[in-house]
Amino acid sequence: MDMADTNKLDNQRLKSFKKKGRDLETVRRQQNEIVVELRKIKRDEHYLKRRNVLVGNEETDPDGDIRVQNVSLEEIVKNAANENQEVQLGGVQAVRELVSSDNAPPIDDLIKSGIFPILMRCLEQDHNHQLQLEAVWALANIAYGPSEHTEAMIKSNAVPLLLRLLCCPHQDVCEQAFLALGNIIADGSKCRDYVISLGIIKPLLSFVSASVPVTFLRTVTWVIVNLCRQKDPPLPKATVQEILPALCVLVHHNDIHILIDTVLALSYITDAEDEQIQMVIDSGIVPSLVPLFSHPEVNIQTASLRAVGNIVTGTDEQAQVVLNCGALSHFPALLTHPNMKINKDAVWFLSNVTAGNQQQEQAVINANLVPLIVNLMENGDYATQKETAWVIANLANCGRKDQVDYLIEQNAVAPFCKLLTLLDPQIIIVVLDGLSNILNTANDKTELVANSIEECGGLQIIEQLQLHENEEIYKLAYDILDQLTSEEGEDATLVPDNMEDPKLGFSSSTSSPEKKIQI
Repeated sequence: MDMADTNKLDNQRLKSFKKKGRDLETVRRQQNEIVVELRKIKRDEHYLKRRNVLVGNEETDPDGDIRVQNVSLEEIVKNAANENQEVQLGGVQAVRELVSSDNAPPIDDLIKSGIFPILMRCLEQDHNHQLQLEAVWALANIAYGPSEHTEAMIKSNAVPLLLRLLCCPHQDVCEQAFLALGNIIADGSKCRDYVISLGIIKPLLSFVSASVPVTFLRTVTWVIVNLCRQKDPPLPKATVQEILPALCVLVHHNDIHILIDTVLALSYITDAEDEQIQMVIDSGIVPSLVPLFSHPEVNIQTASLRAVGNIVTGTDEQAQVVLNCGALSHFPALLTHPNMKINKDAVWFLSNVTAGNQQQEQAVINANLVPLIVNLMENGDYATQKETAWVIANLANCGRKDQVDYLIEQNAVAPFCKLLTLLDPQIIIVVLDGLSNILNTANDKTELVANSIEECGGLQIIEQLQLHENEEIYKLAYDILDQLTSEEGEDATLVPDNMEDPKLGFSSSTSSPEKKIQI
């Protein structure tokens, strides 16, 4: 995702935030977009395509590369087309070794030499298991490459032949066919929909069985992930409905790789509109996902937070299903986890809960999570601190008087003010809006809030923000100062002494020079 896309999503999230109290579903949806999109970048690089170098227990042939190097490409292709089965097998094996090489395999030259029709004929040789295996293995590794190679394979009628191999009695051939199809699917929604239209779903799901070896089942689950990951357009709802029962089985598997891919597939599926979120809820899988928040494997914790966090972005009723499964009981450990990514994802999750109704906000308070969020607001990393802003602002903007009083009692105001030093206009707006709402709701505690803002240096920063180039920021800053001075009868003690310092900032262990606001 480039900077322009990130800024667009930031603006969307902020726009929705300003509508809080009128369209809570939109608030949570837009909050979700920025986080999910940014997370996909690294995730997709890992799960997109796979290349297989060895099959089964085959030992690496130290002389293989030398043997291939000593034979011309023209001769390799000629041998692969030979009617003598032994010569042909040697030729196709040489092709497979070429495309499996780490050193710039000459796939373009192979395609130009007409290798695809030869390999397609080999796929049809049901009586020759080894030849089929070498051919499908070569195709799987060709599909691992760039899109133009995949397109050339599709034009050569590879997909119907690969789908036919899913019924092959030889499991190694079948698994390689899945690898090839998974790589083709990974090339985009058009390729995915084409493979679906030719009938991959039914044979794919038939392999979700306890009798299938774990290594094979890993490949099957990875193909399911690739089916789910494309968002433009997303997976058809009818296909999602077909896949969900298999995911309900796989989520109970004890293999870490299978479990991670299963939960990732669910995170893609739940990154959708409320109707599709409801399909996931109706499948009955949520009670099995929530306990994964406390799984010892960090990757499973992260994936489950994404999947269930997406559900919480739905309607209040859908979010309540998650809370009814005891989700919040896992968060003391998540908010104090040594992994900062877990901290950030956990706070993001809670920002969506606090975007719900007042009962759901109260559930976060009753779970004693606010002190932990305040701690992360002070001591967390930059990304986590930004997420804490949404949690506190949501509680301040839509909370009852007693809920806002609780924030004040938990000393949330001062660290909340310190987030104004982060160089993020959207977060500055969120914090200013939250402070304004705290002041509006505080009533008898207004003086306590005003003192907290002043004592942490917030008053000076808010004064400086009146000079900010962002119109909304300087208007919010002006309004807050107006609130403060009106409450105090324009008491001179609330006016900062040093108004001329253009580099005012908070003294805080969590602030760094590059995160100070400068006017």
